[in-house]
Amino acid sequence: MRNKPFITLVLCALFLIPGQAQELLNYPLDTVNGEEVYRYPVERSIGLYRIGVNFNVPQSEIIRLNPQLRERGLHYGEILLLPTGRKVEEQVAVTPTVQDEEEETKAIVAEMIAKAAATADSIGETTMASDSLIPETRRVIELALMLPFESQQVKRSGNAERMLEFYQGALLALRDVQNDSTLYRLHVYDTERSERRVQALCDSTQLNSMDGILGLVYPIQIERMAEWCDAQQVPLLLPFSDETDVTVHPQVLQFNATDKQEADSICAWIARQENTHCVAITTQGTVSAWSLTLRKQLKAKGVPYVSLSLRDLMNDSSAYALDSTQENLILLHHDRYQNVRLVLPHLEKLQQEGFRIRIVSQYSWLKESIALPQVYTSMFTSNSDRTAYDEAWQQFYVNEHVSENPRYDLLGYDLMRSLISHLQGESAREGLQSDIYWEQIENGGYQNTGVHVVAN
Repeated sequence: MRNKPFITLVLCALFLIPGQAQELLNYPLDTVNGEEVYRYPVERSIGLYRIGVNFNVPQSEIIRLNPQLRERGLHYGEILLLPTGRKVEEQVAVTPTVQDEEEETKAIVAEMIAKAAATADSIGETTMASDSLIPETRRVIELALMLPFESQQVKRSGNAERMLEFYQGALLALRDVQNDSTLYRLHVYDTERSERRVQALCDSTQLNSMDGILGLVYPIQIERMAEWCDAQQVPLLLPFSDETDVTVHPQVLQFNATDKQEADSICAWIARQENTHCVAITTQGTVSAWSLTLRKQLKAKGVPYVSLSLRDLMNDSSAYALDSTQENLILLHHDRYQNVRLVLPHLEKLQQEGFRIRIVSQYSWLKESIALPQVYTSMFTSNSDRTAYDEAWQQFYVNEHVSENPRYDLLGYDLMRSLISHLQGESAREGLQSDIYWEQIENGGYQNTGVHVVAN
């Protein structure tokens, strides 16, 4: 087994900048000439000035690390290298092997889980059992969980806490499936935000015994691990990404629904309704790819469809877009529930004017990069007030609408059980929060087709 190539275990706090620790931003990290940098994908409608302000970096430093900008300027989607302000060579570091890091990560994460009142002791007995305790007749399934727990950082971000919740759910799933004939053993890897960690795992022999892998967040990590899994024929279930090209990665199982899948699902449901008029409300200022796809599909089916801005609705100039003779389906996609609460009073006013209205909302917790694959619909009439809508929303998502954070423990439970079902040759799994149905792409990997409409 080769040692992990220069993977740094930080033993000190983040370096102080004017008297306080500098907190890392939520972007993949890399090293260039001993300097730690972010790998930042350029967003739409942003320039060097705004990037410099957001990262607290002079424009001259951005150009120094990205000399191509002098020749052709800034392009949407390209990866920029931006300094974090930390020098790699200044850190107190060691270079452990992958096995060393795995064991340390397990210990750190177990301690964090224990502090979060998890049942780490009982779970540890079932998922980390000693080889000497395994009967010869008992089959052992080796599973890897790879998430950015940020265990080496002095101050962990909110994302790390969510990963711990996910981990808790995954452990509970393993506890539930243990039986006399099969032992499911979990190996935990803290991927941080480093491509080098994933590369080192692929280069070592640590993953050679794995039967399945769950996790990874950042695209550059996913692509490298997907290549390894294809070569080794090990399933890789991605819990948070919907951008991986599963047509070229036969071992990848992609949980998140694509825009096309969501549009196909809601379009099929709308087409079954009678005498409906669709009104898509845009709350983000731009029309989403989902909306464009849906508009095209509904037009082909002869279903009336118009777009309406949130400003038009709030300015009481929306009546022109509604139909007084049919039920109006108000489509809200990738929305936050708090935005829906802003919309409801204006819809109530339209109802008082005699319009029949039904809301169709698809929540995806966009800020957390989590897209649960359900489309939720609720009849909203004069006899169904906002309190009833609140209760229906909370019951469906098993969640509080105030924070709008998904239940990561339920998600971890569902996906771990789904990975195990896939290893057993099963294509469908009904979960606590998400029903998952794997459908293989021709000559490629698997997409979750559990996108469905739940209507009151």
